[in-house]
Amino acid sequence: MNEHTLSLRLQRVAAQVPAGARLADIGSEHAYLPAALLRRGTIAAAVAGEVALTPLRAAERTAREQGLGARLSVRLADGLAAIRGEDQITAISLCGMGGETIRDILAAGKAHLNGRERLILQPNGGEPPLRQWLMAEGYRIVHEEVLREHRFDYEIIVAEPGAAAYSARELYFGPLQLQARGPAFLAKWRRLLRQKQATLAHFAHARQPVPAAKLHAINEQVAWISEVLAAES
Repeated sequence: MNEHTLSLRLQRVAAQVPAGARLADIGSEHAYLPAALLRRGTIAAAVAGEVALTPLRAAERTAREQGLGARLSVRLADGLAAIRGEDQITAISLCGMGGETIRDILAAGKAHLNGRERLILQPNGGEPPLRQWLMAEGYRIVHEEVLREHRFDYEIIVAEPGAAAYSARELYFGPLQLQARGPAFLAKWRRLLRQKQATLAHFAHARQPVPAAKLHAINEQVAWISEVLAAES
């Protein structure tokens, strides 16, 4: 993968960035996503934010080698602190982190949000607490998808300002995915069902007692997943 050829995961993220957007890509690493969008003429400008020096230098190299310096600002900053008011950001992407980490970055950086941005999020697990935060903070989910790449399941969650109320099951599976129940979604949850059933079997033979709350949570999840999959059989 490079600034010319994005991974499937980042291609799907790129498809959710509105045309003409001013993008802040937080945790940008090599800045491949904003660089590719700028080279295509899809977005007007971008900020690539990084908290660590090594990926920051990689992003600077991408911007320099592609002649994007005037339109791609690379900044060393913690989370959304990379965003400045004069950037007039209209879309924010956070990709390749745990859902709780994305949630914490958004929560810590609320002062840098203008309340009008589209959030394009690609969590590596931890989706329910991220959805919970979005709902609590006045965002509604406008797009969701599951994709599989290199033997891993990835989710993309796109949210925009707007009131929404989701049930516990919708927060767990994703409200739009629970409605659509596409092939990638069903395949993911079949795999997760097997994993959770194996976990319960392991607990049954564990030498130490498993906390009741943990056992209840996994049993509930197995029941939910089984119901969703049974409806499709």
